Amino acid sequence: MTELHVLPGDLLPPVDPPRRHLLSVGDLTRDDVDRLLATAGSFARSQQRDNKKLPTLRGRLVLNLFFESSTRTSSSFELAAKRLSADTLSVKAAGSSVEKGESLKDTALTLSAYDPDVIVIRHPQIGAPQLVAAVTDAHVVNAGDGKHQHPTQALLDLYAIREGVGRLEGLHVAVVGDVLHSRVARSLVQALRLVGARVTLVGPPPLVPRELGDVSHDIGAIADADVVYVLRMQRERMLEGANYVPSLREYTARWGVTPERLRPGQRVMHAGPMNRGVEIDPRVADSDAALVVDQVRAGLVVRMAVLYDLLTTGPVLVETAVEVA
Repeated sequence: MTELHVLPGDLLPPVDPPRRHLLSVGDLTRDDVDRLLATAGSFARSQQRDNKKLPTLRGRLVLNLFFESSTRTSSSFELAAKRLSADTLSVKAAGSSVEKGESLKDTALTLSAYDPDVIVIRHPQIGAPQLVAAVTDAHVVNAGDGKHQHPTQALLDLYAIREGVGRLEGLHVAVVGDVLHSRVARSLVQALRLVGARVTLVGPPPLVPRELGDVSHDIGAIADADVVYVLRMQRERMLEGANYVPSLREYTARWGVTPERLRPGQRVMHAGPMNRGVEIDPRVADSDAALVVDQVRAGLVVRMAVLYDLLTTGPVLVETAVEVA
């Protein structure tokens, strides 16, 4: 008898579980996070093979429905599905019947006729993923709804932090910038607390809601953090005419993350897209301290793990031992 180590899905076909969704970090327990990160680690090893494709989700259909612009999220979800051998269908608002006035509900009902197994949706309106989940039979993944939630971004950030720093429990993370309009920040704060990390929110008073936790308006507060997570100004979500900061120049002067404001050993993250020279100095963005590229790589394997987890049952071990005669 020989022992063969295989990655998730190499041999065993997926089994249909009860219908589950990933709409918010609030849907997750600590055990869920640990399981997903372990599965992502397994898939990361699979991406070191010459043949990076796994047969795991062959015959499944993953539908990517994006009503907002996206580079990292949309491309990583599509590639994640393809690396798991699923069929993919990508629909964007531009060029679709949405431009003719079709409602989200009718769009979801129309696309449901193709019997997708998973619908990944990004939408500017809070609650859009919940609506799609209510009118379709597919598993639904929230890829960002307004300024509300972005759970897979939080998961990939946890993965990148753990890989880059070596731990999550007891870590101190400073989140700097426009927290008010950021779904990334809301999801990340929840996720970090779930795994036992401490969070400090730093930025201009109008852009950092106190109800989210520990707050400082002094950029010097980042000095004690193990990780500095930088947010861009979400100008597309700001109320027209509202003056959250006097000017971008003053914002950069007071809250921009520069080499002089960092100490040795700190790691820096940014969900992108980056506005170099505004919230982050190019010297920081391109430094060895930055985990930005690591976040992009993490996005692929974490989203592979999410798709796999939704469409299979039971906990997934880092490696599954199968006895073969």
